[in-house]
Parts: sequence; structure tokens; C-alpha cells
Amino acid sequence: MTGPAVATVHASCVVVGEAGILLRGRSGSGKSTVARELVDVAGRHGLFARLVGDDRVCLSSHGGRVLAKPHPSLAGLLEIRGVGLALVEYEAACRLRLVLDLSAVEPARLPKPMELSTELVGVTLPRVLAQRDVAASLALRQLSGGFDTIVTVSRA
Repeated sequence: MTGPAVATVHASCVVVGEAGILLRGRSGSGKSTVARELVDVAGRHGLFARLVGDDRVCLSSHGGRVLAKPHPSLAGLLEIRGVGLALVEYEAACRLRLVLDLSAVEPARLPKPMELSTELVGVTLPRVLAQRDVAASLALRQLSGGFDTIVTVSRA
């Protein structure tokens, strides 16, 4: 019998309600900034939201679900560019429900179906690709069911 699949990824993670959002992107792409924005915007709308981890996040799979935890050496620390590390409240773990990949360029208007999901530690999760300035609002809308109806047009 094998144990759960595990990985440590260069990413940030927040939980909104009961849904974890993993933020990925290149160094300097704004992961920490979007994490702060997600917590702030969700809080203003009366939703529970908190940082899980910043910079490095530990992932494991359990029963077809992905569990995210902060890296032990960075738990409760959030980078604020130009200021340094800030001590913040954090959650010890969450179940990931969405992967938000930050892009420096505008994503395609109509993503290919294979671009709408990604695999982490052997589990497929929904994926959104967005530029930093709209990433938080897109992620919250995706979690709230704002994009439940997706139509794929096939051209012969």
C-alpha cells in the first residue's frame, strides 16, 4: 500500500469559505499581492478568507482530493514587496478547489478545453489563467459558480 502523493510547490494559497485557491506564477508575478487581494475582497463580501501559505506550499492527495498546507518554515508569513515579510493569520490546511495561474500577457479569449484544468499530485483540478489585475475577481467568480455554463465550440 502506498501513501498519499506529496509535493512542495512555488506558489501561494488562500482559503475562501471552504475552498482553497492555489496561486501559481513566475517569481514577481504577483502571487502574494493576489493572495492579499483575495482575502481582502472576500472579507468585504462577508466571506471567511485567510492565507494558507505564501511562496512555498505543501500539497498532498487524499481520496482524490488535494490538501494544501503552508511550508513549516513560512507558516504565517506573507511577503509584501518593498516592505518585507509580514506576520499574518493563517489556516493550517485547506482542500484545493481551484488553481489560478497568473500570466504576464493577456490569456486567449477562448481557452482550449485542456487549458481549463491541471493535475496536481495525481488529482485534476479546475484551472483559471488570468493577468494579475483581474485574477482575484475571476477566482472568486469561478468559486461562486459564476462560470458554471461552459460551451466548447468545435470547428470542423
